[in-house]
Amino acid sequence: MERYQRQTMLPEIGPQGQQRLHAARVLVVGAGGLGATLLPQLAGAGVGYLRVCDDDHVALHNLHRQTLFTEQQVGQPKVTCAQQALRQRNSAVQIDAVRLAVGASRLPTLLLDIDLVIDAADNFAVTYSLSDSCYRAAIPLISASVLGRQGYVGGFCGGAPSYRAVFPALPRVAANCNTAGVMGPAVATLGGMQAQMALSVLLGLAPSPLGCVINCDFVNWHFNAFRFDAAEEPGQAVPFIDAPLLRADDCVVELRSETEAPVSVTESAIRLMPHLIDAWQPPPARRIVLVCASGMRAAQAASALAQRGCTQLAILAAGRA
Repeated sequence: MERYQRQTMLPEIGPQGQQRLHAARVLVVGAGGLGATLLPQLAGAGVGYLRVCDDDHVALHNLHRQTLFTEQQVGQPKVTCAQQALRQRNSAVQIDAVRLAVGASRLPTLLLDIDLVIDAADNFAVTYSLSDSCYRAAIPLISASVLGRQGYVGGFCGGAPSYRAVFPALPRVAANCNTAGVMGPAVATLGGMQAQMALSVLLGLAPSPLGCVINCDFVNWHFNAFRFDAAEEPGQAVPFIDAPLLRADDCVVELRSETEAPVSVTESAIRLMPHLIDAWQPPPARRIVLVCASGMRAAQAASALAQRGCTQLAILAAGRA
């Protein structure tokens, strides 16, 4: 217990709290910029089991914020490098490296025996899929997003309202780190806040961060928090699915052009540009699966179809071809 002496001396933790952390099982989705800070913090605090999921590789242009990695590891899988780094920091923590892209079909397995989930993927499709699954399973979810010098972190599900209750609709336009850029210290700050929220939930500290969102603006140096404990769940939420969850009778609508995606997720997909959705006549009694790269165009198309009375809808974020 000498390793944890400085935190167990806190009256709200103590030896019993440290035992709770040792027994905790946490799923971390994303080993990038947010994960570079939160993962060492969780391992350092003695969280007993960390399941880290990511399918990406270390890249030189990400090292300014993904400080868990080195130049010598460029091209190697992030989860493997993260596992090595965390084992060097605390050999008593079990690190399960899962080199997979997170999709809705994989979540039932990934969530097995998990006490808390941390969304560090900064990806709309992943966030909504995690929230839907965590809400059904009553598992706490700590999610964060950062762009430029601004971001937010919040605690959802696990007895609190879901991410959808606070953000029922995807934004119509959104940039990402690849297109708009991001500063490393902003990412590290939000990752550290995710770690603190996660530890507070695992320790049962009050007030709980579940049901709370904190906005951080490092441009104007403005920070605010709000609680959403009474937020209502949306009635007709359109789920995110992935290719393994497609059904034989689905009507798959590919919203990407042939230039963007020469091959769709299925040979039977209908190629339809988003501006033509209003004039399109959907087939009756079939689920309509709308496909685009990030899910944003599909979400807008789903909203338009829902207003026309379509109730069997799903979104598939297929990424870039």
